[in-house]
Amino acid sequence: MARKFSLAYLTIPGTSPVDQIKIAADAGYDFVSLRPIPMHLPNEPLFQFDKDPVLFKEIKKALLDNNIKLMDIELARVREDLNVADYESAFAAAAELGATDVLSSIWTKDKEYILEEFAKICDMAAKYSLKVNLEFVTFAGVTDLKESLEILDAIKRPNAFIMVDTLHAHRSNVTVDDLSKIDRNKFGFIHLCDGPAAIPSLEDSSMIGVAREGRLYPGKGGIDLKGMLLAMPPNAISIELPNSTEFQKRGAYGHAAECLRSAKEYFKENGIE
Repeated sequence: MARKFSLAYLTIPGTSPVDQIKIAADAGYDFVSLRPIPMHLPNEPLFQFDKDPVLFKEIKKALLDNNIKLMDIELARVREDLNVADYESAFAAAAELGATDVLSSIWTKDKEYILEEFAKICDMAAKYSLKVNLEFVTFAGVTDLKESLEILDAIKRPNAFIMVDTLHAHRSNVTVDDLSKIDRNKFGFIHLCDGPAAIPSLEDSSMIGVAREGRLYPGKGGIDLKGMLLAMPPNAISIELPNSTEFQKRGAYGHAAECLRSAKEYFKENGIE
């Protein structure tokens, strides 16, 4: 079975869901990954289709018209100033649109709080038959593979999985050997991009800067993507590749299309299914 690809929101940030769906379909993606949950950032465009019935209907029609599916929504964060119960309407709306997954990440070091709140997210998602994919982010609260696995083992929720972002995995010093030792059933979908081989310090502006607007097309950086991908099961790929320079130069469609083209070329050249 051919690998499936989704177009993540952050690859073409600020693009409306309807436009993102059309761009993904025209570029040849199998899925889209949308962001209805606010990040509470300054001047953030909001696409809360769970609270906007007109937008919900437009998205539903766009998915049907373009023959493409919604894979996941983001971002169900665990953080002390956020109430995870607020995510339920987004979960319900996403499930109604056919989504199968939710992306989550953790932005606190309070272990007891983490386990309690992440378990709540998983239980809430289970009501809508959604899988929860826990992403470790190098500059967040849960920063590496080991911590993520400990959380999954502690809460024991059957719909909780590990989501490996290739940039964050590289920068959190996750090795191919680390990935190969994990039960393959624990992996969810995968965030794919390339990036510089050098790992900056947490204090370096490029730690966050590259993650948010300087990721590279597969094969254009120094991350061992081949090793990582071969160590994991052939799960769906969500291409999360924000690059402000390429976005500005190519436009939303051009950048999204190049992301997919370069990914498929990389897979073919490296014998990755």
